[in-house]
Amino acid sequence: MASFEYADTFALVTDLVSKKLNAEQTTITRESTLQDLGADSLDTFEIILKLQDRFGVEIEDSAADSFSNVGQIAEYIHSKRTK
Repeated sequence: MASFEYADTFALVTDLVSKKLNAEQTTITRESTLQDLGADSLDTFEIILKLQDRFGVEIEDSAADSFSNVGQIAEYIHSKRTK
């Protein structure tokens, strides 16, 4: 399995989120919530699907429901990342 840097994972997560929500990537921090960035429940669902595709991971519903900020999303993705 390849080794990935957390900073790279975080940058890719924020890039995906910023494009989906039309938010400046530089304004997204670990503490930012998707709701703070303007996401509704459909946006959140679509972001989860895109993250799964982009990183080759499966995000369980219970895990997705537990994310409270972008940092938690990036940490989860990083721990499971395959691509």
